[in-house]
Amino acid sequence: MKSHQPVRESVFFILVAGVMGIVIGAIDTLFGQVLLSLSDVRNQHFLLLIPFLALIGMSIQYLYQHWGKDSQKGMSLVFEAASEERKKIPLRLIPLVMLSTWATHLFGGSAGREGVAVQIGATLADQVFHTLRLKKGRHILIVSGIAAGFSGLFQIPLAASFFALEVLQVGRLSLKGLLPVLTASYLASFTSYELGLEKFSHLIALNWKIDFEQFCLLALAGMLFGLIGNLFAYLLKKGKKVLSYYFTNPFVKIFVVGIVLSISLTVLFQGRYSGLGTNLIEASLDGQDILPVDWLLKLLLTVLTLAAGFQGGEVTPLFAIGASAGALLGPLLGIPFPLAIALGYISVFGSATNTLIAPIFIGVEVFGANNVATYVIAAFFAFAISQKHTIYPLQKLSH
Repeated sequence: MKSHQPVRESVFFILVAGVMGIVIGAIDTLFGQVLLSLSDVRNQHFLLLIPFLALIGMSIQYLYQHWGKDSQKGMSLVFEAASEERKKIPLRLIPLVMLSTWATHLFGGSAGREGVAVQIGATLADQVFHTLRLKKGRHILIVSGIAAGFSGLFQIPLAASFFALEVLQVGRLSLKGLLPVLTASYLASFTSYELGLEKFSHLIALNWKIDFEQFCLLALAGMLFGLIGNLFAYLLKKGKKVLSYYFTNPFVKIFVVGIVLSISLTVLFQGRYSGLGTNLIEASLDGQDILPVDWLLKLLLTVLTLAAGFQGGEVTPLFAIGASAGALLGPLLGIPFPLAIALGYISVFGSATNTLIAPIFIGVEVFGANNVATYVIAAFFAFAISQKHTIYPLQKLSH
């Protein structure tokens, strides 16, 4: 009987992860659809909404201070739970992070969405673990929840699976629990797709052959994108520290920075850098005019938004920063359009999150497999730049 125990456990966790994936995919759909609708409203009424960003920031802070307890730690709660440093992720995190992210986007903040989806997935997974009163398997379920949250929002199940498996500890890829992770990820992606959440993809027909010269160009591009990703992670950490030093009261901090953001986002092309940054991605891929400062301004304004205490993720802005940087660097390096944009899209993300395999699969699932070798080279050199800087404060480095 004992010999069958591991098999039974594996089947059990696959089934639980599958149910989790369906539920998380449905929640992701609700979150994503509302976010897109609110973004449309913001774009149509930008000048009416942007002046209230500071007041909305104070409202977000009030919610977390009086109801959220330590929920404002966000992704750090996920890392603590996954490493058994926290007993439980509070369920209230889910409505809090969804509402505050919707508010941040509606009133013009520059932020992403994946951090929310990952927190939703991990929180629900942790609740399942405690509800079923399991004695082991918490880490597997949380990793499955991370993958499902990411996959349900972006519908890139392979990339989401490996992101979940490699993000908690840099340089260490634990394949334990791979089947539950993949099951949760694929079912979350399938569910959100069936419920009508659209996937972003842009297949690249070009098949760029790589010789020594092209290899060097790709390596250089990867390193430059890696520096941009490192810059984002460094400034985010530094920004949080500096703002907290000068503004010990979080309400004053988010109010003052909210005013600065309202003015900056209005003066700088009336909302071009508000929200997710998908407008910059689309403009890059459509061959529209991308300004040389687009990537830098999106980077700085996203850092300022998140460092002040507004809610949202970093990943979609990282995609936008990478895509607009790729549109700028591609012609300079002689890398064909839109391949350079795809390389920036995946490599800046990989560098800022200290992941290697996930960005390669993002390239495959978003831009197609024709140029997978270029994704590998660029992602590797972006990853190799430095693992000291990361958007996740509790991410561990393997020694």
